[in-house]
Amino acid sequence: MPRLSQALAVALAIALPSAASAASPQSFKGEYTVSFLGLSIARSTFSSRYENGAYTINGTVTAAGLAKLFDDTRGTISSKGAISGKKMVPQAFRADYTSGKKVSAIDIRFANGTVTSTKVLPPPEKRDPKSWVPIGAGDLVSVLDPMAATVIHADSLDQVCGRTVKFYDGEMRGNLTLTYDSKGTIAVPGYKGDTVTCRMGFEPVAGYRKGRKALNYLKNKSRIMVTFAPLGQTGVYAPIHATVGTQIGTLTISAGRFEAVQ
Repeated sequence: MPRLSQALAVALAIALPSAASAASPQSFKGEYTVSFLGLSIARSTFSSRYENGAYTINGTVTAAGLAKLFDDTRGTISSKGAISGKKMVPQAFRADYTSGKKVSAIDIRFANGTVTSTKVLPPPEKRDPKSWVPIGAGDLVSVLDPMAATVIHADSLDQVCGRTVKFYDGEMRGNLTLTYDSKGTIAVPGYKGDTVTCRMGFEPVAGYRKGRKALNYLKNKSRIMVTFAPLGQTGVYAPIHATVGTQIGTLTISAGRFEAVQ
């Protein structure tokens, strides 16, 4: 998202789990902390509900700790859509946030998995065609919004990794590739049990400036590890812990709460 580093944007997306396929209404909530070198720099929360083949998710993101001294960013994020088999089919995504006195927003609409409109406020500056990789119409077919892109439908922990997810955040189209790393267990308020960790590869596809050092680092050198845990008995797995390597250190995303609610 504009005004956030690409690494932090990836981290915040990871920290906002999305929807579950459920025959009966189910709700989940989570609380996450994003830290750098042991210092908290952001917090996020989410609440979600799934009913009759549809999902809605609402989240918040707030700068925390020392980060507030440099960039007091806070905002809300929402996503909604339908569930078709084991596929997420987003309908709308919106992010509203402020950085100091600057107000920004992203609104994306979908139809059958294809982006139909994107509104970004303030409007982006004119792009230099020599340095900018444009987005083509084919890039916006069968894509997920940043929230829906970070949850996995699978029959078991063994099948969570080993896939590539296409996402679009309102500016950039990218791919997230998950490969198996290890299994483990974790205990946080609301959940105690088995997990699987995938190594996540990041590849910008379109909608970005060529030669951008932060993106090149994320693509070629960053070590991104994401640990998934099940959302109840839904067959959906969401991030519960993650680390994102950047040029100046490692961002860590940790769940302080991860639970199903009535």
